[in-house]
Amino acid sequence: MLLIPCVGRCLLSRWVRVSRRRRLSTCTDSSAPHVCIVGSGPAGFYTAQQLLKGHPSLRVDIFERLPVPFGLVRYGVAPDHPEVKNVINTFTQTSKNERCSFFGNVTVGRDISVQELKRHYTAVVLSYGADDDRKLRIPGEDHPHVLSARNFVGWYNGLPEDAYLNVHLDTDTAVVLGHGNVALDVARILLTPVDLLAKTDITQHSLEVLRGSRVRRVVLVGRRGPLQVAFTIKELREMTKLPGTRPLLHHADYDGLQKVLDDIPRPRKRLTELLYKAALSPSEDDTKLWKTADREWELRFRLSPIEVLTRAHKITGVKFAVNNLEGDDIFNQRAVMTSETETIECGLVLRSIGYKGRPIDPAVPFDTRAGIIPNREGRVTGETCLYCSGWVGRGPVGVINNTMADGFEVGKTMLKDIQSGLLTIKSQRQAIMDLLKQRGIQVVKFKDWETIDKYETQLGEKLGKPREKETSVENMLRIAAQ
Repeated sequence: MLLIPCVGRCLLSRWVRVSRRRRLSTCTDSSAPHVCIVGSGPAGFYTAQQLLKGHPSLRVDIFERLPVPFGLVRYGVAPDHPEVKNVINTFTQTSKNERCSFFGNVTVGRDISVQELKRHYTAVVLSYGADDDRKLRIPGEDHPHVLSARNFVGWYNGLPEDAYLNVHLDTDTAVVLGHGNVALDVARILLTPVDLLAKTDITQHSLEVLRGSRVRRVVLVGRRGPLQVAFTIKELREMTKLPGTRPLLHHADYDGLQKVLDDIPRPRKRLTELLYKAALSPSEDDTKLWKTADREWELRFRLSPIEVLTRAHKITGVKFAVNNLEGDDIFNQRAVMTSETETIECGLVLRSIGYKGRPIDPAVPFDTRAGIIPNREGRVTGETCLYCSGWVGRGPVGVINNTMADGFEVGKTMLKDIQSGLLTIKSQRQAIMDLLKQRGIQVVKFKDWETIDKYETQLGEKLGKPREKETSVENMLRIAAQ
């Protein structure tokens, strides 16, 4: 055991106290930059990580409209992809940084304005994602059995606003419009044996609805061809290995692909090879798996929906125009509709043609056509202390890694602006907290989220699941206040 003389211990104790005071002073110094981030999904957290890493005294406050953090990781990632949600561990570490604070149940643009945030923070970053979806604008689209894939994903993931969506599964065939990863996600959830889903964090309500599903066939339809699909090889491979399910891939769609494989860059080449082999030369194991399947998914190409057909208040099918592909670049050819049509019979339609952002506050510039906040390198057009990162700034493209790269780059841009003196240093969080209190807003802090988290995991254990998500905001607030 190391013995320290009394004088030494006194000096050491004094040094520790002084050192601690210095650290606390650094973290609460009103002269240090204080940044507000709106949105606690991947874009918000990755931007926060870069800011905290790049400046020794900068502080970050993350505001979220829901009482719970993590955005698209919690509510967008499929329940059978738990490995993707592991990034929550990293976000939790960020939240526990003494220079980072989380404030949930605060809707920016309603409870507090962007202008008020700008007055009290060095800078404001809008990272609230893309909460709207693109429309087909065709007859029949407003039928209650035409669902947005975004809402369907929110339904099985427990997003409060979608938790009790009316999902009609009393049909043998569903049509999914789109060839992206989300389209494959919703098709996979519709076809996966319920006993497998029951071991995930899918909500119990949606699990029971899926248990009574009659859907045995899902048709995924795209405007262009197999060289232009937007899904990735991981999601496609999962579909080919789905228990009790076989793919229906039409040979004519893939004839000739072998000739261009050598000219296709990776990873598009690997994806195209998998499509080609699954359609024209499946392995013996795959053939054996598919032979006993009682469910089916089908890929259809070069079709544009022109009408959702109905009879007696029910959907009977979707009418499509057959497309020609035009353009010299075979990977970016455009679809041109012809006069030829085709109808696919179904009783449920899921629209998965892309998300888009929505304006958060009248004071913030917004491009309604593109569904993004106009910006350059994350700097909002016409503003000096307003930034954006993630989908609301660049559009809903890419996966979490793309959002990570974007969040890091926007963070670096902000650090440069702070270093160059472009931003006025302001740190007046208490003024914002006072305004929220005056307006009767129950602010949920990260420790309160941990109370909700514990409640959900304990409830999940009773059901044999990782967690059972609370879907009522009112109940979340009650649990957080305990």
